[in-house]
Amino acid sequence: MAEHTEVLVVGGGPTGLTVACGLAAHGVGVRVVDRASGPATTSRANIAHARAVEVLHRLGALGDLRERSLEPRAMRMHAGSRPIATVGFAPDEAESTQALFVSQAMIERRLRDRFAELGGAVEWATALTGFEQNADGVTAEFADGTRVRAQWLVGCDGAHSTVRELAGIDFPGVPVAERFLLADVHADWHRDRSMSVGFFHRDGIVMAMPMYDHEHDTDGGDRWRLMAEVADLDGRLDADEIVARFAELVPARTGETGLRIRDAVWTSVFRIHRRLAADYRRGRVLLAGDAAHVHSPIGGQGMNTGLGDAENLAWKLALVVRGSAAEPLLDTYTAERRPLAAEVLRATTANTRLLTADSAVVSFLRDRVLVPLLDTERVRRAATRGASQLWVTYRKGPLGGRGSAPRPGDRIADRVCLDSEGRSTRLHAELLPAWVLLAPPGAHPDALARTAHDQLGGEITALTDPGAEGQALLIRPDAHLAWRGTDPDGLRRWLTTALSAGTAA
Repeated sequence: MAEHTEVLVVGGGPTGLTVACGLAAHGVGVRVVDRASGPATTSRANIAHARAVEVLHRLGALGDLRERSLEPRAMRMHAGSRPIATVGFAPDEAESTQALFVSQAMIERRLRDRFAELGGAVEWATALTGFEQNADGVTAEFADGTRVRAQWLVGCDGAHSTVRELAGIDFPGVPVAERFLLADVHADWHRDRSMSVGFFHRDGIVMAMPMYDHEHDTDGGDRWRLMAEVADLDGRLDADEIVARFAELVPARTGETGLRIRDAVWTSVFRIHRRLAADYRRGRVLLAGDAAHVHSPIGGQGMNTGLGDAENLAWKLALVVRGSAAEPLLDTYTAERRPLAAEVLRATTANTRLLTADSAVVSFLRDRVLVPLLDTERVRRAATRGASQLWVTYRKGPLGGRGSAPRPGDRIADRVCLDSEGRSTRLHAELLPAWVLLAPPGAHPDALARTAHDQLGGEITALTDPGAEGQALLIRPDAHLAWRGTDPDGLRRWLTTALSAGTAA
C-alpha cells in the first residue's frame, strides 16, 4: 500500500528545497527524498547572485547568510603574471539585494531549517528506482521497496537525473571545454581575499576564489577554491594527486610561489558540458535546476537559475494542487523558464570558450582588447546586472503583456511600501505565499483585492506605493507583474483566462 502526498520532490539540494519550501508556504503537502545518505558537506556552488538572494529572502530562508558570507567585489585578471584588468562588481544602487560569496552547503542548511519550520524534513537514503503515472497522479517506487503516491512529481535530482531519464525527456547537448581540476583548500596565501583572481596561460586558465565558512574557519578565513584547466589527465586522480597538481600548476602559470596548501576540503575533476532538457514537463512529472539544464560553472549561474526555476514552479503548482488553477498553467513554467536557461547556456558557453581559448589570435584579442574593456564602469555595471539575473522578464511569455513599463511579466524591484495600517514595510517581504496588490496613494483597491482573492483562493496583501501614480499592480509571489489596471472586471477576466488556459494573451 503506497503512502500519499500531494507533491513528491526528488532531490534535497537547493532547487528541491526551494520548491519544497515554496509549496509548504502555500499549504501544500510535500515530501522531499534524496538518495544521498545525508546533507552535503561540500559545495558545488560558492556564490549566490542577487536573484538567488532575493529568492531566499522571500522564502524566509536567508537568515544569517549575509553575516556568514563575503561580499564579492572584483576579479583581477592576468595574462601570465601581468595584471590586465580588474573586473569589479558594480551593483545597481537602486537595488536592495547584492550577491554573496557563500557555500552551497550553508544555503542548503538554511533551506532545511526553513523547511523544518514549515513542518518538513528531507528523507535521506531514499533512492527513486521507478514510477508510473496516469491522469490522476504518480506512483513512485524506491530502492527499499516502499512506494509513494503523489499528485505531482518534481525532479530536482541533478545533471544525472533519474526522474528525467525515467520520464523519457531528452537532454541534448555538447561538450564545451576539456577537463578542469577543482579543489577547495585551506592554504597560506598572502592574497587580497576581497576579490577573486584569474590567470590566462598558454597551457590553460587558473582561477582562485575566496571562500569563508564561519562555522569552520576560525582564523579569519583561509579557504580558497582553485580551478585549473588541464588537458593531460590520464585516469582518475585522488585528492592528494589533485593537490599536488595545483602545487605545480599555480606557480608555473601565475609566477607566484607563495601558495602553500595545507589540506583539501573537497576535490573534483570535471568536464564542462552544455545540456538543456527538451521540455520541463511530461504529464505529472516536472523538472527543475540541473535536472533541466547544465552549463559551465564559470559565472556562477547554476544555483541562481535553479532557485529561479523552483520559485516560478512552486506558486503555479500550488495553485493547481489547491484547485485554483487548471493544469495548463504549469505549461507556462516551461515557457517562462526554458528560454532563460537557453540564454544562460549561450552566455556561459561563450564566456568559457573565450577564457579557455587556445588560438593565438583569440588569446591576443582577449588579453589585449576584450578583458581590458571590462575594467570600465559601464561594462562593470552591465556585467554585474547580467550575472545578477535581476533583468529577467517574462513579458514575451504566455503570461506577459504589452504597454508601458512595467509590463506584465516584468520583475518588480523591492521598495518601501505602506500596509493597510499605514506602517512601513517592504514589498518583497510581503510576497510568498502572498500575492501583493500594490496601489498608488489615494486609491481604494478593496474591490480589486476581493476579486483577486476570489479567483486565487489564497492570501492577497494590499499595499500602497507612496511614489506610484495611476494603475494598481497585481504582483505574483515571485515578484513579477501579473496584471495592471483599475477595473475589477478586467482583473477577473485576466485571472480567469490565465488560470484556466495558462495564457493571458
